[in-house]
Amino acid sequence: MTNLYQATLKKWGEEAQYDQAVEECAELIIALKHYRRGKISSQAVVDELADVTLMLGQLTWMFGEDKVADAVNSKLKKLHKLLATPD
Repeated sequence: MTNLYQATLKKWGEEAQYDQAVEECAELIIALKHYRRGKISSQAVVDELADVTLMLGQLTWMFGEDKVADAVNSKLKKLHKLLATPD
């Protein structure tokens, strides 16, 4: 995947990839809203999830896989604490 991410940056540049990530996230938001209203299939949501997943992979590579992994682990610890706290 690293070669693919490098190729996208070389072809379109960082700023374009940031914009693309924003666009893909927005499309997922719209797809989820439409799915809740019964306007689109679950496959349409899955397709948007795939686009966002690819962009997240690229952004993770761009910002540093170790940094993102550390942040995810921190967020998971916080979530575990929240789930362990009685309402």
